[in-house]
Amino acid sequence: MTRYGMLINTKRCVGCYACRLACQMNNSLPAKDSYIRFETHETGTYPEVSTMQIPTQCVHCEDAPCVSVCPTGASHTTAEGAVVVDAERCITCLYCMSACPYGVRIIDDKTGVPEKCRFCVLDEKDDSQPSPACVSTCITGARVFGDIDDPESDVSKAIAQYNAKSVSSATSKTKVFYPEETYGFL
Repeated sequence: MTRYGMLINTKRCVGCYACRLACQMNNSLPAKDSYIRFETHETGTYPEVSTMQIPTQCVHCEDAPCVSVCPTGASHTTAEGAVVVDAERCITCLYCMSACPYGVRIIDDKTGVPEKCRFCVLDEKDDSQPSPACVSTCITGARVFGDIDDPESDVSKAIAQYNAKSVSSATSKTKVFYPEETYGFL
């Protein structure tokens, strides 16, 4: 069975925000909202200082706290491991927003539903390999997406190449990975 995951390679990210814009356009989000945020961290010591752009988003927890607190099952995990929201089942109680250790949900201005990254999985209309908007638009190839259970997939190879680790909270492991040296900033 396919289990989706993503590597965000901060060594390649230049902070151009193309992924953020593609996400906003693909999800019809207003300019003030995005499922992708950027954190800037300085590394090194003077005079050898540089900055690192770290894009952050929903990390699709294995045991997602937002799913376990949802009284209607609107927040749920797909068979492929993506944590998604069924807007028609959501009663806008906002428990999911309180439960998320990463604070990544945003409230849809029209529906009041707390939405988030869904790996754009629901957008695929055929049997082709899904490619989230943020991945397909990244000009540096900093984002790699695919089946993390397939050792021959591009994402699995990239995770191994960069010794990437999944983001972890006290409650769950995730399906978004960052290179090892980035991990201390998350």
